Amino acid sequence: VDEGQVTDRRRMSSFGTLFRVSTFGESHCKGVGAIVDGCPPCLALTEADIQPQLSRRRPGQSRLTTPREEKDLVTIMSGTEHGHTLGTPIGLFVPNEDQRPGDYKEMSDIPRPGHADLTYLLKYGNKASSGGGRSSARETIGRVAAGAIAEKWLAVTYGTHISCWVSSIGDVSVPESAVPAGEGGAFGWTRAQVDEQGTLRMLRDPASLRVWTERDEPDDAKRKAANVASEIAAEEDFLKLVGVHAGASAAGLKEAGARGVGAATGSEAALKALPCYEDWQGVIYNWQGELVTPSNGFDLAQWRTKELLPLRCPHPPTACRMATLIRQVKLEKDSIGGSVACMCTGVPAGLGEPVFDRLEAKLAHAMMSLPATKGFEIGSGFGGTLMRGSTHNDPFVASGAARPAHAPALTVSSNNAGGTLGGISSGAPIYFKVAVKSVSTIGQAQQTSTLSGDAITLEAKGRHDPCVLPRTPPLVEGMAALVLIDAALIQRSRLGGAATTVCDGTRNFEPARPWNGEEPAAKKAKH
Repeated sequence: VDEGQVTDRRRMSSFGTLFRVSTFGESHCKGVGAIVDGCPPCLALTEADIQPQLSRRRPGQSRLTTPREEKDLVTIMSGTEHGHTLGTPIGLFVPNEDQRPGDYKEMSDIPRPGHADLTYLLKYGNKASSGGGRSSARETIGRVAAGAIAEKWLAVTYGTHISCWVSSIGDVSVPESAVPAGEGGAFGWTRAQVDEQGTLRMLRDPASLRVWTERDEPDDAKRKAANVASEIAAEEDFLKLVGVHAGASAAGLKEAGARGVGAATGSEAALKALPCYEDWQGVIYNWQGELVTPSNGFDLAQWRTKELLPLRCPHPPTACRMATLIRQVKLEKDSIGGSVACMCTGVPAGLGEPVFDRLEAKLAHAMMSLPATKGFEIGSGFGGTLMRGSTHNDPFVASGAARPAHAPALTVSSNNAGGTLGGISSGAPIYFKVAVKSVSTIGQAQQTSTLSGDAITLEAKGRHDPCVLPRTPPLVEGMAALVLIDAALIQRSRLGGAATTVCDGTRNFEPARPWNGEEPAAKKAKH
């Protein structure tokens, strides 16, 4: 084995050149995390800078995701002091609290269709007997945590901001006309807008849901079980009522009219008037994302539930259709895929290493290394193949006097290129999309084979997402940040500079007196 092969083996769980991230852990071990090497020193950093992104990706956020209950609370084990980075390796750890390795006992000899069970066994000679091991989405926790650190440095240094949103689920897509346009070739929503506008409140017909109180059932366990059963029955009734795939049934229309939710009893209008979701502004929609105007005497408070659905699709009408689709897929013990869009603004020009490490090539590498990803396109993407060069070319225009200090004098009036030219960032916003397939592990019966070749019917157990798209944005944002910070540090090392030291060594770093090239106030006072 030559030295190059040994180096490649060491890189299996590592990403980056100067800002280097190595992740560790499996889905049902004691915990997961990452080691970050190469983070610049003196960056203000605590768990509070990392936790928001982990909370956005954690399981158990709503009925639309896996019910696995994990807090995913991160601990910085090393590499910081007094709330600032030391420049040494940063250790990040997140415990696995809701482990159920027994859920996979019956599948130890059955490779799951579409999953990596068989290929891991062929490559390594063994595989994790519980869950997906390293191929589990739990591995991405380390990436997201490391990406949050990278984002912090990029924001402080260049004013870079990264925002990702759900663009489609199944055949439900955000209309292009609904995506807001910004300045300098940017468009889409900020991260705060994605979270706020992309969250729905679920509405439930009080006539279909019985809530068991302590008066109804004093025993806590029995009361909880009764409420769960009541909720499951109400959900099944709802999905039968709307008839997502086949259209509304005659029985469904009759039921809607009987409940008095529409003006015309037994008509299609009655079903369309059924309140199902409420958006961030209090607007009410039906199951198809159409506006609902409640009749006189309608008591919205009776229909509101405590359940929020963070779909991270910031176009509420589309988000409603997505929510209904995922709910139907979940009931059928199936799964569904989709796509996400990502916008990076404030990216400095000059990032990317032609020819093999072009910036878009590194972004594609990063995104395609995420579990379940099946496609990547930047700028106009595959749609650009339908455009003529005269239309696709982005004309250069003057940036204007208000441009940031690191921005070039020229910018583009359109952004079909997606923020790069020749594999180098142009200073324009970077825009790309990622396709994510449906989850492989489903509860629906599938014909497959045991490892010995015997035909068998598999109904997989365990807790899995019917759709991972609502939890995908922080993964994409994190990996984009890791690519950008590494490219920035490489470019900064190329440009170099006369200084090889951070300070003159007369005093240690203190948060109250950061290194800024000025003489300490105490020293000045003695003069």
